[in-house]
Amino acid sequence: MNFRPLHDRVLIKRLESEEKTAGGIIIPDTAKEKPQEGEVIAVGSGVRGDDGKLVALDVKPGDRILFGKWSGTEVKLNGVEYLIMKESDIMGIVG
Repeated sequence: MNFRPLHDRVLIKRLESEEKTAGGIIIPDTAKEKPQEGEVIAVGSGVRGDDGKLVALDVKPGDRILFGKWSGTEVKLNGVEYLIMKESDIMGIVG
């Protein structure tokens, strides 16, 4: 894939949620919530600070991140679903 987000935007691939609960109950697709954890696939170049200098993003490709439930815009690239969101919508890096 040849896609690069602009400025402070990040391309995310959602990580799949568990199919079962801790007690072993299987959760059907219709009852599952979309996961709020993902992997950073690509990042933009950053934003310009007040002084005009480019400030790089804190996340990098390969990072596992947590984001808000309604964050980002869903897109489909080469048949795969991704999210594009601003870095400010990311709550933190996991692990």
